[in-house]
Amino acid sequence: MDDYACVETAADPVETNAAAKVSGLAAPQAAARRPARLRLAACAGVPEPHGPGTPAARPDKFGADVLAFSAARPDTSWATPRRPTGRKRSRGKRDMPRERLLDFGPATLSNADLVALVLGSGLPGHDVFRIAHSLLKRFGSLRALLDATPADFDGLPGIGPAKTAQLLAILELARRSLVEKMREKPLIDSPEAVEDYLRLLIGSRPHEVFVCLFLDARHRLIDFEESSRGSLTRMAVYPREIVRRALAANAASMIVAHNHPSGAVKPSASDRRLTQVLRDTLALIDVQLVDHLVIGTHETFSFARAGWS
Repeated sequence: MDDYACVETAADPVETNAAAKVSGLAAPQAAARRPARLRLAACAGVPEPHGPGTPAARPDKFGADVLAFSAARPDTSWATPRRPTGRKRSRGKRDMPRERLLDFGPATLSNADLVALVLGSGLPGHDVFRIAHSLLKRFGSLRALLDATPADFDGLPGIGPAKTAQLLAILELARRSLVEKMREKPLIDSPEAVEDYLRLLIGSRPHEVFVCLFLDARHRLIDFEESSRGSLTRMAVYPREIVRRALAANAASMIVAHNHPSGAVKPSASDRRLTQVLRDTLALIDVQLVDHLVIGTHETFSFARAGWS
């Protein structure tokens, strides 16, 4: 029988202990602990199979198993590669809207990025950035989005009740911040703020709306009210009802406004007649009509600036 078989089947205890001392390890009887099938295979001269981290056999006479084990390296060829997730990293961390906003300020973000930040996350099958872009495309502008109602979000992909509530809440906060700005100082000193607020509020409405701003003696805002709502081209306004509301608010002056869904701000003949009736009627109860504004998508017409003509 060759040396390889003798090492595996009848290793001399003295030689084995000597080999263990040479290798610097304890002298475990590795061959004796192996299953008989593997010992027989070794005696027959057949290389034994080895699994992950197990050393291959070495046909030498110095305690081959111990020496081979001390020099072995784990076999990692068996490791299963990680399954790809199927996701593409299309944006680096520094390119994400949140990081850019914190590093460089909100002015560096697009409208879609800001909407995506408000939404926070997408839904399965609906990336948040795609949802943001589809929202802006659906409404056409931020102003129209600010004018949205809960029903306007029905059926939009990726927009459920929770995200609808998120959007409506942030839009309402935007409106209220403008109202607070108008309350800070007399409106007669900041007509631009009034026009910006009214364009934001009613400029994109698909139907005509008539609103009243009730002011105190220093032209500070007391209350805001939507008094009438009409169709695409006409609306009924009742001066008597406006007078009643002015008295209830204890207003000293008023600004009234209505929108033109067409976007054009040129006043009609009926707009001019209504303005004159309101001025005369409110004067009877000592309430000054400061202005009547016609609100378009991008422009505003002021009767006061035009000399009430």
